[in-house]
Amino acid sequence: MTQPAVTLERRQPSLGSTIWSWITTVDHKRIGILYLFTSLSFFFVAGALALVIRAQLAVPDNTLVSPDAYNQVFTMHGLMMIFLVAMPLNAAFFNILVPLMIGARDVAFPRLNAFSYWAYLFGSILLLTSLALGEAPNAGWFAYANLTSETFSPGRNLDFYTMSLQVLGVSSLASALNFFVTIVNMRAPGMTMLRMPLFVWMTFITSVLMLLAFPPLTIGLIELMFDRYFGTVFYQPAAAGDPVLWQHLFWIFGHPEVYILILPAFGVISEILPTFSRKPLFGYPFMVYSGIAIAFLSFGVWAHHMFAVGLGAIPNSVFGTTTMLIAIPTGVKIFNWLGTLWGGSIRITAPLLFAVGFVGMFTIGGISGVMHASVPVDYWQTDTYFVVAHFHYVLFGGTIMALLGGIYYWFPKIFGRMLNDRLGQVHFWLTLIFFNVTFFPMHFLGVDGMPRRIFTYASGMGWDLWNMVETVGAFGLGLSMLLLVYNVVTSLRSGERAKADPWDGRTLEWSIPSPPPEYNFAEIPHVRGRDDWWRRKQEIADGSAQPPATQPKAPIELPLPSYVPLLASLSLTIAAAGMVWQVYPVVGIGLALLLMSLVAWALEPNHPTGPAHHSAQPQPGSQPIQQPTSD
Repeated sequence: MTQPAVTLERRQPSLGSTIWSWITTVDHKRIGILYLFTSLSFFFVAGALALVIRAQLAVPDNTLVSPDAYNQVFTMHGLMMIFLVAMPLNAAFFNILVPLMIGARDVAFPRLNAFSYWAYLFGSILLLTSLALGEAPNAGWFAYANLTSETFSPGRNLDFYTMSLQVLGVSSLASALNFFVTIVNMRAPGMTMLRMPLFVWMTFITSVLMLLAFPPLTIGLIELMFDRYFGTVFYQPAAAGDPVLWQHLFWIFGHPEVYILILPAFGVISEILPTFSRKPLFGYPFMVYSGIAIAFLSFGVWAHHMFAVGLGAIPNSVFGTTTMLIAIPTGVKIFNWLGTLWGGSIRITAPLLFAVGFVGMFTIGGISGVMHASVPVDYWQTDTYFVVAHFHYVLFGGTIMALLGGIYYWFPKIFGRMLNDRLGQVHFWLTLIFFNVTFFPMHFLGVDGMPRRIFTYASGMGWDLWNMVETVGAFGLGLSMLLLVYNVVTSLRSGERAKADPWDGRTLEWSIPSPPPEYNFAEIPHVRGRDDWWRRKQEIADGSAQPPATQPKAPIELPLPSYVPLLASLSLTIAAAGMVWQVYPVVGIGLALLLMSLVAWALEPNHPTGPAHHSAQPQPGSQPIQQPTSD
């Protein structure tokens, strides 16, 4: 399904046509922008929930919120930060950057790409509806059985959890399949696997992890759905079911999920550091192989979340050993990043500061994580605030810090405007300071025995001071994020216009205009080595090569817009909502609409049947350039 994409003249579109163009878009860059702003919006909602948690724990014996409301707030905060913020924020970078980095015009399946975004959005709305109704999931993001049974959770709280996560899982699997195929099949000529930018490698590995890790979670959710709706007993010990089965299924997904969140951050850092140290990435092959090793080992460590369950000495020893082993490839990456900086011609910018901050904060989180490989230490620390400190250093100090650096780094390429770098550096320092004020004292509270999911505490426990310090830090951290909002809004309105290569980058996305044209590359590049754009710039400078073409010589065919992905994802969500409220005719209507949407998807023409949407006359003697990107 294609369209000629070269445009010579275009009238100013109306507001309605602009909105419709975004609703029906299958352009990977636009979908990435939708992911970006949607996930950042949810980031601030999840952050507001975190401030409610900290306000409740600021002083002892607090009654700011009720115990049930508190359970809903901390559960939703965890679910949102993982499924609605970190993963889709990674997906935003996948969508925008991967085709540009590999020299492609689009992803392999553009309509499937749009479907993955809309399924993410509608699944998120379904989950947030529970919060608006006061019926949000309240059993923790892990939803341990048998807290999830009808006996202990009789309302719709866990039904929202079960159904919304299945919709979000469909979105994640669609996205993972799309990028796996895109990276395997659509690289520019000459771009071998070991010439790919490291961000593309981390995207590829993450896609494999998602394809393998989400099915166990889906199975667990289906079994939970059957227990709650149809009277099965998968997790009911009184009827020969096993609550620990849920823990195995969940953590077989849950620990690879940690690397699904952090590996893309590794890729972001591995693009920023070489640019601002003006050096190639140190130890590129080792960075690739260590990423593969992390992915492989991530499926052999899940039960270190279950040491306190009582699996026995042998399983505990095995999983403790694999947990120690996975620290080795992670340490390789840290030393390679330091090697990249060592001896480089370093330019201090906001993206570099966030990248260096990531290395420091993630190292702290990694060290506290390796501690849990020791079973006796884990017995002591599990379900205390020490674990809360650990995973926030990994996921906020790691994933979020890196992605903030990625926003500052690639914003000029995405939007054609420069962010205010001085304001970005202020944002970094405030984030770093308040992040550590918030989360480092949690190590002390955890060692002192403060439980993770405690609603309040007595004044005699000795936890008053550090809880107040953490609350002050959390509100400071929240306020610091407003600087990002101000910077983005003002830069979009009146920021300095970005050149094609404002940072003197190394990879192919910097070889095309900012923002990229609809067709990405006027001519598909031929790659002759790693960091190909860096090499080509040297050749252009000495006159041995010509600058890349800025205008196509012939019409370029790209996918046509389509509203079918939106209808398919909306139909899926309608069916899920019908299950939540147990209105089975609605379920049937949703599934019927989904089936019709899929039929329409299959029958939608691959080529325009009417006048061309965009057109331009090719230069004399040129041949049409076609890129098959239909699904």
